[in-house]
Amino acid sequence: MIEEEKKSEESAAEEPVAEEPKSEEPVAEEPKSEEPVAEEPVAEEPKSEEPVAEEPINYLDKIQSNEKIETFKSGDTVLVNLLIREGDRQRIQAFQGNVIKGSHKNGSQILPGKSFTVRRIASGVGVERTLPISSPSIDSLKVVRRGKVKQSNLYYLRDLTGKKARIREAR
Repeated sequence: MIEEEKKSEESAAEEPVAEEPKSEEPVAEEPKSEEPVAEEPVAEEPKSEEPVAEEPINYLDKIQSNEKIETFKSGDTVLVNLLIREGDRQRIQAFQGNVIKGSHKNGSQILPGKSFTVRRIASGVGVERTLPISSPSIDSLKVVRRGKVKQSNLYYLRDLTGKKARIREAR
């Protein structure tokens, strides 16, 4: 098969390519008139008036808050039930762990548009999930245990193992 391709390439290289004879006759050009030609005015589309923002748009109001979420803070142990979509089916997957980042609460109200990170140890490997608070994939969030910590971001827990990684329970 390769030999056939080589033969076809060689035969193509040996065949002379017929070139088209170039015509030496000059092409007649239109005489240019010295008078300026008036260009037709292009009809412009009427400009629509741009809307003037009377009051600033608050995108946080457009995001629907999830009422199935309890207020929580860093250090709490939470159980997050997530909706998992697999093709046509839906199932609920539970993910329980410590909140290591973010609660983003304003008094008793949780702010939409923010996210939080939950960490747990599964088979000796640390697993973290970062979820938006207003995500429709969160079916429910329940606080299992309140923790007492002095920092808002508990990234130091990533380096700790065993009993050192425990969080004291709040009274």
